[in-house]
Amino acid sequence: MPTLEWIGKDKVISHHLDVPFYLLDRRYTFVAGQGKAQDTASGNKIIQGDNLLALKALLPQYEGRVKCIYIDPPYNTGNEKWVYNDNVNDPRIKKWLGEVVGREGEDLSRHDKWLCMMYPRLQLLKRLLSDDGVIFISIDDNEQANLRLICDEVLGVNCFVSNISWQRTYSTRNDSKGIVNEVEYILLYSKQPNWNPNKLPRTAAMNAKYKNPDNDVARWRTDNAFAPGAATHQGMVYAIQNPFSGQMIYPTNGRCWPYSQIQMLEIMQGWCAYELRDLQDSKQRAHICGVPENEVRKGVLGIVLSEPLDISSKKAQTVYARGQWPRYFFTKGGKGGIARKTYLDSVGGKLPTNFLPHTEAGHTDEAKKEMLAIFDGQTTFDTPKPSRLVEHLLRIASDKDAIILDSFAGSGTTAHAVLNANKADSGNRKFILVEMMDYAEGITAERVRRVMDGYGSTEGTGGDFSFYRLGQPLFVDGLINPEAPLEQIREYIFYTETGLAFSPVAPGAAGYLGEANDTAYYFHYDPHETTVLDGKLIAHIRPQAERSVVYADICLLSAETLERRRIRFKKIPRDMARL
Repeated sequence: MPTLEWIGKDKVISHHLDVPFYLLDRRYTFVAGQGKAQDTASGNKIIQGDNLLALKALLPQYEGRVKCIYIDPPYNTGNEKWVYNDNVNDPRIKKWLGEVVGREGEDLSRHDKWLCMMYPRLQLLKRLLSDDGVIFISIDDNEQANLRLICDEVLGVNCFVSNISWQRTYSTRNDSKGIVNEVEYILLYSKQPNWNPNKLPRTAAMNAKYKNPDNDVARWRTDNAFAPGAATHQGMVYAIQNPFSGQMIYPTNGRCWPYSQIQMLEIMQGWCAYELRDLQDSKQRAHICGVPENEVRKGVLGIVLSEPLDISSKKAQTVYARGQWPRYFFTKGGKGGIARKTYLDSVGGKLPTNFLPHTEAGHTDEAKKEMLAIFDGQTTFDTPKPSRLVEHLLRIASDKDAIILDSFAGSGTTAHAVLNANKADSGNRKFILVEMMDYAEGITAERVRRVMDGYGSTEGTGGDFSFYRLGQPLFVDGLINPEAPLEQIREYIFYTETGLAFSPVAPGAAGYLGEANDTAYYFHYDPHETTVLDGKLIAHIRPQAERSVVYADICLLSAETLERRRIRFKKIPRDMARL
């Protein structure tokens, strides 16, 4: 597989492992129609802070649980003035820290910076995806080729699903020069190979192709009577006699009937009386199968009229005139070939394609007008995406209870799309947004508030969200930060031990966390004094657990006692795993 090399790659390949773990500091919860509250939490989150740190902070609660990720990272056009600020401890990258990324030709390392920025974020995003999850990444020609290569490397070339072309504009300017950029791209990767999208709702134009000329029980359209695979399905290559003309109808070369003789016999008897008969037609069937006559399957019977043609034709004419023809019918009043009915209620929805027209997903002008409507005519964001675009992606990649993540949240389009989707189908999707810029509160969160409450003549969606900022690091100089909230430390310990999200329980004297895989976990910790695993504490260890893991500062029990009680001692903070 081709790989991409750039300055600093060797330092960022494993950089996501070195990113310090920060805690999330909830500032408030907003509830539609009620405003801000302090004492409640929501499943929807908006986080202000560096998304690399925020993604790491989300792992204990969300690793392997996010069904759909949509990100719209900097396109690296030279106009965005995005800042490369990852704390990578390498001289070649340190010189970039805090620098604004410039234009092509002015900043010779701009592509290296972009790749160094994206690579560790993709690593963490992959960890957050569920096994049936997918990630959509908006991009344009500036970095599309580079992004494809690093996604192949991080997410897996066999997990590439599609490169979707989104028609970002509905008209081109008359003074445009050269080849006009009418589309942007959305790279789609799945967590596991062989992912299949949800089907989209059918359109009126699609349904208009289905008619009901014979007054059947449902609308249908004419479809091909044959299926591919004659050589490997020789038992389904046989003749059916036309009751109107008496002609023997065979599948076309290389094709076969989709059903066995017994199934097709039952269908054809809806026209008149039929029977199975050996037609001695091995030469004809061999030609259709593309094999020598001596290799064609023996004993394949034809479906033929069991009464004289004139009687059979009369009965078939009666069925034709009456209506509700069998699923396989003869065209042109019986004078044509044979065809199959495909019923509208059996075809399902529309299959997504890799071209997304603006009529289905909106365009950039629509996105700008949407923002102006939300913010009372004020221009607040330069390059928003239309909410219809993300709604389309959610339709093909999420269900009603999915968790949706956007770690380059920008103006908050993803939350807007999630709220619209929930309102449309009474879903319970949850969103997580991360935005590092100062406008995370004034634009990103404010947009979500206005969408929930309603703006202009648009009815509110309802809902709630909690607003967070990146808090303090969990570890300071190798020790537990004494200012870290105990509940978040407990969540971290349980996650690093089990890989599971923590469900808060009453800790008890031994600091009980919970059980997983026949093991009970305890975190006996006090930031102000030394904790000891001794005979007094061991009395609080639950005897019903097959084994126990106990964190404390000191252990005074002998190795024999620990072994007898099936307890594994872990010293704080030495034995605490680092994410």
